[in-house]
Amino acid sequence: MRIGSGVRTVSWLAAAVAALGVLTACGTDVDDITVGRGLGWPAPGHESRNSGTTPVTGSRALSLQWSRPVGGPIVQPPTVGSEGQIFVTSRTDAQCDIFSYQMRTGRKRFCNPLGPQAIYSPTLLDGANNVYVGLDSGVESDNFLGQPRWRTPVAGVPIGMQFTGDGHLLVITQSGQVDVLERQTGKRMVPTRQLLPQPDFLQSPNLDWPPAGAGLDDCRTGGPDCAVATVAAMDTDSGRIYATVRKPGESKAALVALRYADGKVVQEWSREILVDGSATDPALSADGATLYVGDNSKRLIAVNTADGTPKWEAQLDWEPRRGISVSDDGLIIPAGDDGYLIALQDTGTSFERVWERKDLALRGLPVQTAGGTGYVTAAIGTGLNLVTFDTSTGATLDSDVLPGAQGTTTGTAVGAEGEVVVATRIGEIFAFAEND
Repeated sequence: MRIGSGVRTVSWLAAAVAALGVLTACGTDVDDITVGRGLGWPAPGHESRNSGTTPVTGSRALSLQWSRPVGGPIVQPPTVGSEGQIFVTSRTDAQCDIFSYQMRTGRKRFCNPLGPQAIYSPTLLDGANNVYVGLDSGVESDNFLGQPRWRTPVAGVPIGMQFTGDGHLLVITQSGQVDVLERQTGKRMVPTRQLLPQPDFLQSPNLDWPPAGAGLDDCRTGGPDCAVATVAAMDTDSGRIYATVRKPGESKAALVALRYADGKVVQEWSREILVDGSATDPALSADGATLYVGDNSKRLIAVNTADGTPKWEAQLDWEPRRGISVSDDGLIIPAGDDGYLIALQDTGTSFERVWERKDLALRGLPVQTAGGTGYVTAAIGTGLNLVTFDTSTGATLDSDVLPGAQGTTTGTAVGAEGEVVVATRIGEIFAFAEND
């Protein structure tokens, strides 16, 4: 049923922003990150590895439960809390920029104003369904009712956030600022780090503060004006962070490894291997030894996380974009709206093409669930369908129409009870559940 209606940010900003401190701090000292069942889809790539997989056993027979418009476009994937609460960001005439909906009914729980650039920031959820989201020159945390907990200033707009192994919040903006914030108060836990080089103030004494949203339009394609276009992956055991960085004037983007440990964030290695930039979120293997990333020369690349040396590369027929689904046993399913459904198997030193479905044109992010079941939105006929497929063979198990949907979707999220949620770029949410 249908219900209801170029980034040039400079390093000197880090000191100025840090001096501002936390604007508000209404948190507590109680650690709540493990509260709840720990399931749902709390981040764009499900967790810090960006694996695009879930331990929930996916249903092979879904049906549409509800759909509803948000009132504005949607750029980033939806997220789902452990109790089934859905979160998206948008930009609307009603000045609502973050929305939350109930899974069972689609009823809106809250919407809050944040600012025009919040649409570019994905949401991140902890186990108590507190939500963390970026906005113009800041990071905000709200509780599950939409009540503000704290807000901390940053330079730029957070393009992605992750939780660290010690329960803090890793924040990286599109301008290349890296911060680790205390999850309860927003306080900076380490000195701010910049991924772009520091300018020479003797040569540029009148350098202006660039707009917070500078370069965000280039982030979707990994263009030259967006320094950090992707959501970083993090190995919470080792503290390693993997980000893509495109410096001003460079034709290639670098894959950069940082480490958060001992009260600081340091760079371990950098490899300029991403031709024409990258708009593909890096994804880690289950053992943390291999990182997968795509670039705009139509390559899917596997690298050794120890030093960034390539293990192998696969030439695709399209530019991989956004997420890469990587199962614990190394089955890799890349996304890209100009591509089709395909699965590769990592063999260690190379890869094998397991299967491909050239008849299924991708219009969203493929995800994998326990039980060998996957989901993806595909263009079928003149519209869009949510396709349920067998991850071992690629065979279609179920196909459900997204009524009236057009264009493409921003992501695929799987709830704790196996519900599947997708959101279209034009601004509509669709929720599916197992057939009764």
